[in-house]
Amino acid sequence: MPHRYKVREIAQQSGLSEATVDRVLHQRPGVRENTRAEVMQAIADLDRQRSQLRLNGRRYLIDVVMQTPRRFSDAFRAAVEAELPAFAPAMLRARFHLWESGSTAQMVDTLGRIKGSHGVILKAQDDPDVAEAIDRLVDSGVPVVTYATDVPTSARCGYVGIDNHGAGVTAAYLMGQWLGPAPSDVLITLSRNVFRGEGEREVGFRTALRGSGRTIVDVSDSDGIDATNERLVLEALERHPSVEAVYSVGGGNAATVAAFEKLGRVCRVFIAHDLDADNRRLLREGRISVVLHNDLRADARLAMRLILQHRGALPAEPSRPVPIQVITPYNLPP
Repeated sequence: MPHRYKVREIAQQSGLSEATVDRVLHQRPGVRENTRAEVMQAIADLDRQRSQLRLNGRRYLIDVVMQTPRRFSDAFRAAVEAELPAFAPAMLRARFHLWESGSTAQMVDTLGRIKGSHGVILKAQDDPDVAEAIDRLVDSGVPVVTYATDVPTSARCGYVGIDNHGAGVTAAYLMGQWLGPAPSDVLITLSRNVFRGEGEREVGFRTALRGSGRTIVDVSDSDGIDATNERLVLEALERHPSVEAVYSVGGGNAATVAAFEKLGRVCRVFIAHDLDADNRRLLREGRISVVLHNDLRADARLAMRLILQHRGALPAEPSRPVPIQVITPYNLPP
């Protein structure tokens, strides 16, 4: 089978003879491993250079569409803007469509109004109407990458984010280790149950704590907005005096901490997600225990790369779930 590069090109790139390159490509015997590695490195270098030529002078417009608390959208927006120059010599620009609370119809309408886009990074409800809106975008030639929470029945070209079920199991493991024999029940807070990622975290958490004897009390539909979350948490704590631990799936953690403090209640363990400004402060102050985090800049870079790969501007590379980082006050990244 012919190779994508001529033997002469690979030989020039590697500094080896054409005969040696030919032996490596056809997997003939008598070739040392380091020589084989040199040929593979030359091919990888040629792939990168071809990508640079494809990107040279090209302009791409990426749309970021998210329903999420502002503290998270601000952090992700900063991550996207920091990563845009990494795709030089192509020129990438981003448009942002961000809001904290709204209906499925608002999400569908926003997706329907996107014009002139080369790709969409999307954090949205897992809803049939949203899936159809994604499919219409894809049918029109606009690739969509879901972020943080998936819409798997849609034609999206990829998902970027942590393994949410694994994150829930990790939270349950840490909760069990830190609570030990203490008979505390656990509060779990979600922004809204229409987000698949949050549901997967909750299922993982509940499954891993099954048999522990602890009651899990859930608070939902706050959209992660502090004022709403504080009211809902206060009501839950008043109904459940044995709750002394929190797994925050959907944010609003400053409000949850404030609710405990208003009632003079102790929170033995508080596990949160994402290193936004609020969580950094709460972690430094010792008011939450740990944050399960993923690198937002790496997420943004991967999401934009998937879009460019889908458009044929970059070679395809396998993508994997983003690893979960367990962040304490003592390993806070800058």
